[in-house]
Amino acid sequence: MTGTVVTFYSYKGGVGRSFTLANVAVLLARWGYRVLALDWDLEAPGLHHYFGPRLAETPRGGVIDLASAFLAGQEDPSEHAVRVELAERGTVHLLAAGRQDSTYTGRVQNIDWAELYRQGFADFLERCREQWTEDYDFVLIDSRTGISDIAGICTAHLPDRLVVLFTANDQSVDGAIDIARRANIARDRLPYDRPPHLVLPVLSRLDNRVEYQRAEHWQQKCSEATAELFRNWLAKSVTQELMLRHLTVPYVSYWSFGEYLPVTEETTPSADQISFALETIAAVIAQQFDRTDLLADNRDAYVAAARTQRRSYDWDVLVSVPHLEPTASATLIDELVELGLRVVRSRSSDPEWAMELPADPAKHLCLVLDGGVSRWQATEAERFLRHTLEVGSDRQLFCVVTRKPGHEQLPSFLRNQRFFELNANSRPGHVARQLYEIITDAPVRRTEADQVTLREAAAVLRSIPEVVARTSRWTLIEQTVRDMASALDDGDLPLLKDLTVDLQHLNQVRANESRITVPDALQSRITDLIARVDRRIEFSTR
Repeated sequence: MTGTVVTFYSYKGGVGRSFTLANVAVLLARWGYRVLALDWDLEAPGLHHYFGPRLAETPRGGVIDLASAFLAGQEDPSEHAVRVELAERGTVHLLAAGRQDSTYTGRVQNIDWAELYRQGFADFLERCREQWTEDYDFVLIDSRTGISDIAGICTAHLPDRLVVLFTANDQSVDGAIDIARRANIARDRLPYDRPPHLVLPVLSRLDNRVEYQRAEHWQQKCSEATAELFRNWLAKSVTQELMLRHLTVPYVSYWSFGEYLPVTEETTPSADQISFALETIAAVIAQQFDRTDLLADNRDAYVAAARTQRRSYDWDVLVSVPHLEPTASATLIDELVELGLRVVRSRSSDPEWAMELPADPAKHLCLVLDGGVSRWQATEAERFLRHTLEVGSDRQLFCVVTRKPGHEQLPSFLRNQRFFELNANSRPGHVARQLYEIITDAPVRRTEADQVTLREAAAVLRSIPEVVARTSRWTLIEQTVRDMASALDDGDLPLLKDLTVDLQHLNQVRANESRITVPDALQSRITDLIARVDRRIEFSTR
């Protein structure tokens, strides 16, 4: 599967285009995507300022070197992309505008893009594009403003998707709409297979905290003006007015100074923070402009879907344990690790540990409950569920109880969860195997020792005598056979092994005048269990 090229364009400067692109790049990378950011605003390059402190090295070349490579007869672009060092997981590379030295301005002014195209530069760019989309999931292009040759390259030739940013004034809105129309017309003339643009309108820097009424007026006006840009991708059940509200980046004075990445600081933003809107925009891009009905119904679910689509996790299971119940849960963790899962014990009640923990460190969460839910366990579960709202998500929350809490003691979001009991009648190994099989969607692999246990069970079942001295002996044998069947159902082979030993002792017939034959119902139960064990042996040896 090839990557997607997305151009960020604004008709006027000062709308936060580079700011939005840089933050979206970080979010996509955090969610597991490989991202390349290209600074094609050659006359006023700025992306390197946003990534500056995080660049592995100073860019020694960039976009303007594509022209030099073409004129020098190179088949493929030179490698000038620089890695952006992120604290979180993910990959972002920056292809800067070029090396920022005393020769940069002259080099930019000497490029005649129209002449380059006449010489075949378009085919060279196609090869560049193919290489970028092979190496990255998303290629984000920061385009020059206005109407120019560079803007045409960025809006018509290269992208699959177009993000147009505008502020609440007529020239900004009209310019964004006009460039989207021009781009589609220009794409029709290209000798390459390009479908019509999907255009994402973004209303930027809207100050709706102070001038609320004027902001509402412009919100409505902008949604009406940009309606045509939504027609070929927005779900029929969603209005463009609602969608544009989701795609509105508020003006926050704190972030108007300098070049910063708020998404690196607001990792779990609230609705009034700027990163909340940036997350929504990144999610629409990650979802390829699809499933907007889900966005309209539940914004958090939509973002969670994008966040988990390509996510990798440090651990398979995070086990949250109450302070007063360490013994059984420690054994449960050991059993899960023995089965091959990556497991970490949560210490969320420890503030220092919680601060160091990355967001969503494990794919699944297992709450061990001892008669109730602690405050920090409830917070942990609520946070997990908030990040796991995607329909069809394979992330799961498990509740393992040592003492089952009363219904009224549980938060509402936990009351409908499935509970696994961890007590004297249900050993940690049994619970661990249940969780393993749900998580991996595969039965626990049987070892040679398991095979021996199954074969011994079948042999002892076959050696049950036809007669015994007392009726009470049949009662004990029947209960043991029932327990063996339950152990086999649960996959609890250690328990099956113990019960096999018990049955072997019960099989020993002592001399007595009474000779009581096996009841028909018990004989049928024994025969059925022998057949089941035999099938399990046959299945696990295939």
